[in-house]
Amino acid sequence: MSDVYQARSYGEVAIGFGEKPGIVVVDYQLGFTDAQYPLGGAPLIMRGVENTARLLEVARRCGVPVANCNTAYMNEREMPYWKVKAVRETFLHGHPSTELDPRIFDPGYDLRICKTGASIFFDTTVASYFAKERVDTVIVTGCVTSGCIRATTIDSFSHRFRTIVPEDAVGDHDEGPHRDNLRDVGRRYADISDVDTCIAYIEDWRGRNR
Repeated sequence: MSDVYQARSYGEVAIGFGEKPGIVVVDYQLGFTDAQYPLGGAPLIMRGVENTARLLEVARRCGVPVANCNTAYMNEREMPYWKVKAVRETFLHGHPSTELDPRIFDPGYDLRICKTGASIFFDTTVASYFAKERVDTVIVTGCVTSGCIRATTIDSFSHRFRTIVPEDAVGDHDEGPHRDNLRDVGRRYADISDVDTCIAYIEDWRGRNR
């Protein structure tokens, strides 16, 4: 954190974990996780997939609600004005790139959402699902850090959830924007954590609520 922000009190208040966790998994679809696609296979994203899979194994075993999303459209007319050519050309219903990576998706457990905006919360039922489940702490995983993860983090904050972003469970195509955006949302909206800390919290939560 720069001295300018610190001097003005940014980041001085920690959010912390609350009474019940929920996890969102944003856009770990093959278009981002399979190197055959234009947006696929970036090292930070692949690291995020592996760590998210590890987190989800514990979370599902402990009964934590999980909302998992991809991004896909009927056609270009339905899309927002994306400036990313690969999204316009491949993120279409029926295209293999829109399928969720099997390492992070359990169709018998997860709430599955197809989103059409940047945030998993925008025009979806995720917030009301978490409200029904009495979730107060949202752990944000997925990609891309500087885009849909940032948008999801801000929306989670706006819905009044305690918001935790494990740095090693989210990923970007470039390390600079990944670090910059986490530092920025960490000043304002969320605690930046790691998967091991989140796993320890979930296991402790489960132990207290058996």
